[in-house]
Amino acid sequence: MILKTLNNHRSRLYKKKVYAVDLFCGVGGLTKGLTQAGIDVKLGVDIDPACEYPYTANNKSVFLEKSVEDVKPIEIESAFRKNGIRLLAGCAPCQTFSSYNKKASPDDKRWWLLRQFSRLVLEIQPELVTMENVPGLKNQEVFQGFLSDLKLGHYHFDYWIVNCANYGIPQYRNRLVLLASKFGPIRLLMHKELSARPCSVRDAIGNLPTISAGEIHQEDPMHQSSSLSPVNLERIRSSKPGGTWHDWQEELVAQCHHRSTGKYYRSVYGRMSWNNPAPTITTQFYGFGNGRFGHPKQDRAISLREGAILQSFPPNYSFAPNDQPISKKTVGRLIGNAVPVKLGEVIGESIFRHVDELGVKARRLKTRGAAKAI
Repeated sequence: MILKTLNNHRSRLYKKKVYAVDLFCGVGGLTKGLTQAGIDVKLGVDIDPACEYPYTANNKSVFLEKSVEDVKPIEIESAFRKNGIRLLAGCAPCQTFSSYNKKASPDDKRWWLLRQFSRLVLEIQPELVTMENVPGLKNQEVFQGFLSDLKLGHYHFDYWIVNCANYGIPQYRNRLVLLASKFGPIRLLMHKELSARPCSVRDAIGNLPTISAGEIHQEDPMHQSSSLSPVNLERIRSSKPGGTWHDWQEELVAQCHHRSTGKYYRSVYGRMSWNNPAPTITTQFYGFGNGRFGHPKQDRAISLREGAILQSFPPNYSFAPNDQPISKKTVGRLIGNAVPVKLGEVIGESIFRHVDELGVKARRLKTRGAAKAI
């Protein structure tokens, strides 16, 4: 783990355990990160049935297949434990707020799912809340409404735009992270406080076995790459790590790149660079033509396993039963939509630092009270 200085079996001054429920849990990126930080995640909620296997196979948490719109407070409250600190966490679907989505509209049903999160916060009144999403959300009215509801619930809160690469995640990924607490001011720990070290593509996936385009590795079915057409094979062979399609010979340049709108998309059909973090892993990272998703050295797009590792999932994270075929489209979508595991860990450690500081203050107040009594 990247947070050794804070996670060495410490004895916490504030003795209550933190229990969490993860809304919009997906395959469990946030749950896994919170768990690695020491938070006991009891329940994950998601409407997508494809999430159930990876979520339950890799986490000791119950999965509830249900739309957050239909979730009742009692279903959340029953998952928490008595005498614990309750954390309600979640990442509402972000596609409608993403900069990649040129047709974002309040008519999209996903636009309003943050209000359902807010509804559950106000009805359950957990002591702690965290939310992760794309930076573009902060400019939307629905986010301002979420903040207003937190004020109504008497929460202290703050939010930050962070680059995941600063926290040792091998990927440039800007995210909005919000933390809220009933106890007092709360903040996200900065990467310098966690002694996070940069992690490059080489650091993350440089030791994985070599495979060809279209090949599935025998020992790990997740280590499979998409096949390439003859022209795309020529394109990737002509691509330099970190370069663009401007490096190609003219006959390899796609027709769309000759148009005025296409000439600005320099990263598509690009190779990653060994010595830098990866670009943002999207839901279509397994396709060479979908972004800078070409392997730095091998003539292929990155594999599903490599995409998962660049999202900081453990190398053995299971996304499908061994006896079932893997759908690149489905698994790619699940990986691209996930919260990076190490970002979840940072959030968890920030929550524990907040709780620890409360314990220190409580002990000081108790000591002062005893001194006055004497």
